Amino acid sequence: MTTLRIAVPNKGSLSVPSEQLLTAAGYRVHRSNRELMIDDTRNDVQFFFLRPRDIAVYVGSGTLDAGISGRDLLIDADTGALEIMPLGYSASTFRFAARPGTLTALADLDGRRVATSYPTLVEKYLAEHGISVRLVKLDGAVETSVQLGIADAVADVVETGTSLRNSGLVVFGDPILESEAVLIQRPELEEDALTSFERLRRRLKGVLIARQYVMVDYDCPVEAQAAACALTPGIEAPTVSPLAREGWVAVRSLVRRDRAPFVMDELWEVGARAILVTPLESSRI
Repeated sequence: MTTLRIAVPNKGSLSVPSEQLLTAAGYRVHRSNRELMIDDTRNDVQFFFLRPRDIAVYVGSGTLDAGISGRDLLIDADTGALEIMPLGYSASTFRFAARPGTLTALADLDGRRVATSYPTLVEKYLAEHGISVRLVKLDGAVETSVQLGIADAVADVVETGTSLRNSGLVVFGDPILESEAVLIQRPELEEDALTSFERLRRRLKGVLIARQYVMVDYDCPVEAQAAACALTPGIEAPTVSPLAREGWVAVRSLVRRDRAPFVMDELWEVGARAILVTPLESSRI
């Protein structure tokens, strides 16, 4: 089988949760000496630890088969790499910002200078809205560009907004992009590589789904079974087994993690007892 070559972020907000997700999915990505490449021979995979901004370039060129990137980095790279699946972490919003009272709407940017580390992404967005600006490309810390006089506005990733506020800037207009970590793939994969990639995708999806649910077990009287099962319908249906105690059944079902405390209260109220909640590690649903 062809070894699947996967790019993993080596630093920043994408790095640690990406390694945790891959580990939970059964891959060996632990680096004892900050290696740049790891062979996971058991899974026929090679992991390459790269700068987050470079990952879409390697995957889009076909040098590597797949990777984990930010949606903002993927769009800005514009290399042809494909977004396959959102991964649910490292969420951020891409926004325009300027000094209070200077620019308040997207149309106000026309003819202005906009500083950004994502020129391709910003240029595409503005072109779609018929806005012409002079882009000032910077590698980082774009929020200082207005204060230093080289830009009238900035376009940047906003997580908490603290850096913008500290630089005397406020966001305006609609969000340019909602970004998060995504699984990406090169445009064309050979059959063997595609098989390995699909296994990777299923495993990651299995972990992500498992993080959304918990397993709930409880005992309840037969007369309360219908009401209890209505509270815990599960994915297909709950599992119901008779107990040695006459007139009682044991029920097992999946419940969304964020609903579990409320479901436990509701189960108790309809007569369920011995209510237990167990976290999941992975799944195939």
